[in-house]
Order: sequence, then C-alpha cells, then structure tokens
Amino acid sequence: MIREVYRKNMAFELTGLYEASTKDQLHNFLIQLQHSSKRFSSTKAPKNWLDAFQLLMQYIDGLKNKKKKVIFIDEFPWIASARSSFLSAFEHFWNTYCTKRNDLIVVVCGSAASFMINKIIKNKGGLHNRITHKIRLMPFNLQEVKQFLLKKNIKLSNYDILQLYMVMGGVPYYLNHIKKGESVAQNIDRLCFSDHGALVDEFNSVFQSLFSNSEVHQRIIRALAKVKKGVSRKKLLEICGIKSGGVFSKALNELTESGFAIQNKAFSKKTKDSLYSLTDEYSLFYLKFMEQHKG
Repeated sequence: MIREVYRKNMAFELTGLYEASTKDQLHNFLIQLQHSSKRFSSTKAPKNWLDAFQLLMQYIDGLKNKKKKVIFIDEFPWIASARSSFLSAFEHFWNTYCTKRNDLIVVVCGSAASFMINKIIKNKGGLHNRITHKIRLMPFNLQEVKQFLLKKNIKLSNYDILQLYMVMGGVPYYLNHIKKGESVAQNIDRLCFSDHGALVDEFNSVFQSLFSNSEVHQRIIRALAKVKKGVSRKKLLEICGIKSGGVFSKALNELTESGFAIQNKAFSKKTKDSLYSLTDEYSLFYLKFMEQHKG
C-alpha cells in the first residue's frame, strides 16, 4: 500500500531482515543506499546506525528536486533489536534532521504489534508526540472481501462469502489462499483441516510473531472465546486465572489496538465497566473447531 501511494515520491526504502545481526542489517542498509544512488558505490558498510543515518542525510541532501521525498522503513522492529541502538539513532535522525525540513515524509511499518505500539506509538523518549498520522489497517468488510475475490476472478454468492468470513474474517493474506473452482467447504477443509493447510498452525504463529511474551495474549483470547457476550475486565481476569497488573493490562491493550478484541463501554444500571469481546473470526473458529480436530 505504501509503495503504491508514494510510488512517485519514494526516495529511500529499507526493509528489515528477520532475526539478522546488526552487522547484516547495516550491510542491507548500504545495499539499499547503493541501489538508490551510485554515489555510494564505493562506500563501506557503516559501523553503527548513527553513521548509517549520516550517510542517509548525505544522500537526501544530494537530491535537488523540490518535490516531497519519502523515506520508508518496513519491518522496523526487526532492525531495532535490543542492542542495535537503531531506535535511538532513528530518534536522533528525526529530531535533528527531518524536523528541519518540510519536504520529507518518513513512514515506518512493522508486523510486530507489541513493538510498534509500545516503542513507536506510545514512545516516551525521542519520538514522543512525533507521529503525524497512524494507519490502522483493519480487515476487509464483507463487501471488500467480495471485491477482492472478484479481482481474483472468484465469484461466490453472498452466503458463501459470509461462510468464508466466519472462518477467516477479512484478512487478505488468508483470503489469498482461496482457490477458484473449489467450493467454500473444500477451501476451508484444505486450508484449516488438511495436514499441511496454510491456516492449520496460524493461531500460534500469528501471536508469536505479533506479540512479545504472547502466552498472556493467547490466554486472553481463549477466555474471550468462551463467552458469547462481552465480559468485564474483572471477569476476564477470573477466567484467565491471571492477577491484575501491568502484564495483563499491556496484553489486553495490545489485543484491542491490533483488532483482535474490542472494548465497548457498558452504561447499564448495574455497571459502567467496559466490556471486552473477541472480534477476530479466525481465532474463534480455530478455538471452536480446528484445535480439537488437531488433538
């Protein structure tokens, strides 16, 4: 999406390497810089991220056109490992260089929800209150699912689309596995119940990739799947068997921020507590049907 929107203004793009060393991340940075400009063809890989951003500043300064210039860093959390000092160097780059220019747009993305929420959106350091816009990508609604499948030349009835939605929601990655020529039942069976189905192990994988210490997140999701209506925070703690505290609050907040759960205000005569509900269709389907099949 970012590449499509900013295609004509993309000045520099960097995608982090999964579970790579800082040395490899810096080498990858240099490769992308050399791809962007031949001026850096003989440049050696920077030793640290402060040096790397210094090179990036030199590159941007050399762009003489007056149009908006986009710097896009994808999979930001993969680069910003605990000992990499990437985050502090990025903060310095933003505060000392980017804020002094009116022609720069910096876009950062990441699949690790915990990091993006706590280290970027709720940053209390150099990036505090620096975010101009947040893009919260929500799943497709039913109409958008229909349009998505039509683009793939897959024509299904509204009832069939509803059945698919109850299994995998509106997540494009899941929907992309739907095959033309198979019935809804055949698609679901292949994806969710065959030995090597694309969604068979997705439940554990998605939580481990999105959230650090994802055990608490999974316990909350399992608890929400057991109740048909919204549940209060106090009741949710009881079902989970977890003591109230920062770990639980952080996990619950991350789940609502990421669209797995929703928080609704309950203004009944008996209570004014918020009620939490599970909104992720795949998680509910997995816990109700797939998990017991695997067992």
